[in-house]
Amino acid sequence: MSHTATISHETGGKIPGAHPIVGHLVPTWLLVFVGTSLLMLTVITVAVRYIDIGEFNIIVALGVALVKATLVCLFFMHLRWDRSFNTLVFVVSVVLVLLMMAFLIMDTNQYHDTQFDGNAPNAESTLQANAPGAPVARFKPYSP
Repeated sequence: MSHTATISHETGGKIPGAHPIVGHLVPTWLLVFVGTSLLMLTVITVAVRYIDIGEFNIIVALGVALVKATLVCLFFMHLRWDRSFNTLVFVVSVVLVLLMMAFLIMDTNQYHDTQFDGNAPNAESTLQANAPGAPVARFKPYSP
């Protein structure tokens, strides 16, 4: 038995026993505006990759990604019209991810002396013994 949509949102779902078609209708112009904004933010993310602003490249890219994720959650996942508890869960999760990233970034300089330029010594000796002269990709550190 299939159900057909016999109720519209104009009636407000007041017909007994009838179910609304969807939970919330969003105007098409708003979805187009948000989609266009997401495309423009993607262009900004790609442009930041080609513009050298030093260590701020990653900060700008992560900031744009945060804005894009927020737009998707608010409008495409209807979080803007949902209960405030769900918004609280989203905000707390974003704060916890940012806190975790802050702790991870603070720890990156601790292991700077153990990072190798190219392959690790044991891997390099194995490669030279088993495949001498094979082209091996070398990591070239970024230097402005």
